[in-house]
Amino acid sequence: MFAAFAILFLTLLSSEVMSKPLSYRRDQAIKLRNAPNLVLQARANSSNSSVSFDNWNNISALQGFDEFNGQNNFNGSQNSQTIVIQETETQCQTVQIEIVQQKLAILQELAKRIITEQICDVQTQTIVLAQHNGALQVFSDDIQRKTTTRQIGYDQTIAAKLTQITNTDGSLSTDDAGFTGSDVGQNTVVPSGNNWNDSTSPSLVEAAAAAASSASYQ
Repeated sequence: MFAAFAILFLTLLSSEVMSKPLSYRRDQAIKLRNAPNLVLQARANSSNSSVSFDNWNNISALQGFDEFNGQNNFNGSQNSQTIVIQETETQCQTVQIEIVQQKLAILQELAKRIITEQICDVQTQTIVLAQHNGALQVFSDDIQRKTTTRQIGYDQTIAAKLTQITNTDGSLSTDDAGFTGSDVGQNTVVPSGNNWNDSTSPSLVEAAAAAASSASYQ
């Protein structure tokens, strides 16, 4: 059952893959390769502090915590990106909003399951959840183009590991998935086809974010 959900989620991420003429793909590749280095580099983010959580408050469960993302990279905002140049372009498509919400709800509840079943110390649960939410906030800032230093996409290699989260019997796996947090972004796919407009979209997404924030506190 979970494998089916995983396939659905990866389908959402990959969206509709459309073939493009070779000349188009070549032009896109040249455009990305000639982009300023800043585009592919990590950005500065004041939300990352010098606080170390390795054995924080003498909690043994936090042993090695900082090694995952690296020092001063609590929410992963310092990760660099390597853009994947695809033979076929990944393009976003409009899917019924309820279907999207269902997939995200699955991931939401899975995150709760992982935190409550595989972390027993409540302080560690709090810190790990804050790290998870912080990474999503970085993505939210990216979607709103609050900085110009990151491409809007996802790491296809990490996303494909979704099926490794559970065992065949449905229980949570305890196996090492073979990556660290600093690896996230090294195989970034940037779907095309969104309707961002440099002139009008900044104010529109700001209004959307404000409305969503207001709804969250009702």
